[in-house]
Amino acid sequence: MRNNWNGRFLYYFGGLILALFFVAGLIHTVTGNATGAGEEQKVQENKKASADKKSSEKMESKTETEDSIRVLLKTNGFSDEVHAQITVSAKEGLVLTGGKETKKINAGESASIRPDDAMFQNGTIRVAPAADGDKIVVESLKRGYGTPSYRGTMELYKTAQGIAVVNELSLEEYLYGVVPSEMPASYEMEALKTQAVCARSYAYCHLQGEAYPQYRANVDDSTAYQVYGNSKEQEKTIQAVDATKGEYLTFNGKPVKAYYFSTSCGHTTNVEAWGTTVGKENQYLKGSEISENGECYEKALPWFSWSCDIPQTVLSNLFGLNTGKDVGMIQNIEITKRGEGNIALEMKVTGTKGEHTVKTENKIRSALGGSGYEITRQDGSKAAGSRLLPSAFFEITRQNDVFHIEGGGYGHGIGMSQNGANEMAKRGKDYKTILSLFYSGVKIENE
Repeated sequence: MRNNWNGRFLYYFGGLILALFFVAGLIHTVTGNATGAGEEQKVQENKKASADKKSSEKMESKTETEDSIRVLLKTNGFSDEVHAQITVSAKEGLVLTGGKETKKINAGESASIRPDDAMFQNGTIRVAPAADGDKIVVESLKRGYGTPSYRGTMELYKTAQGIAVVNELSLEEYLYGVVPSEMPASYEMEALKTQAVCARSYAYCHLQGEAYPQYRANVDDSTAYQVYGNSKEQEKTIQAVDATKGEYLTFNGKPVKAYYFSTSCGHTTNVEAWGTTVGKENQYLKGSEISENGECYEKALPWFSWSCDIPQTVLSNLFGLNTGKDVGMIQNIEITKRGEGNIALEMKVTGTKGEHTVKTENKIRSALGGSGYEITRQDGSKAAGSRLLPSAFFEITRQNDVFHIEGGGYGHGIGMSQNGANEMAKRGKDYKTILSLFYSGVKIENE
């Protein structure tokens, strides 16, 4: 009897255990897969969030590193790299940072910084507006329109000679200060757009390196690169920059230095004028006829043609001063080599003490430049002689004790004529058409 009960007990108990396992299996089948799907979804969401974060960080990094430019601000007249002192202010105040030390400058107040400032002990001094969008006024600096103000931030470097000032800002905001400084805001909108694309292309090329590595500056604000901040920002030029945002020129897939100058005499030239060999990388700077149906766009402009008479004694003195070569009293000047557009590439000067040959358009213009004579433009207006002859597109003859020069255009003659662009815009040409005339085989890319 006892053994029989024990057998039945084991039989029923075993069945109960199997039933429980069966029910648990059903529950796992119904709910376990859903839980697993939820976990998988959670994992995927985490991966997506991580990817989004990395993408966001990458975009932020791109904005911070690729979309900014560092500009060395030179002294008054763009004459030197370092300043004796710097005085700054901002409408809403400033924040000065040197290492771990921070100093706040109240709205409307000025801060004068000298090379012996204690904050330099921690390295450089960073100057930033207290309010977003405010500009830094450099009260100790003078530019074409008066006391300049700058977007972005500034970094000050102590040197043995003084303080170097580097303005860091976005590339587009940099162009807000370049375009009106390089082309009058009164020019046609399509011409201003052309200038904006050229300036952006030129800047992109310099973002690849540092013109002043000791200050981590890509460019300076003078004519050695592009003039920045010498004229006040204008609404019209800002519109031109914004309308072409991100657009730049490429040739064979690479950004190009889109050189430009003031006025042509009906044609441009190539880089041989600078003593540079013409090759595959610079063929976009070919000489072009700046005309339509045989009529030069700039024919009515004052600098389209010009002339001057330079006394023999004056020219002999200028030549010696400008070149450092004493050839005595100049007897003859001959253009011995010309380039595209008939530009002078080599000039042989013969004097009572010997002869000397000058090469490249810039050195030729410099050799004949200076004070002591006037230049008569085609409209009859006159201009005093300056450091450079207006252009190297000229013919020169001697008439008794005077050298007579007949020339045309203003500037180096390579790339875009700014006045030519404006005259084309007046005739209804858009900026893309204008660019295609001055730069051969280029494409307009957008970042």
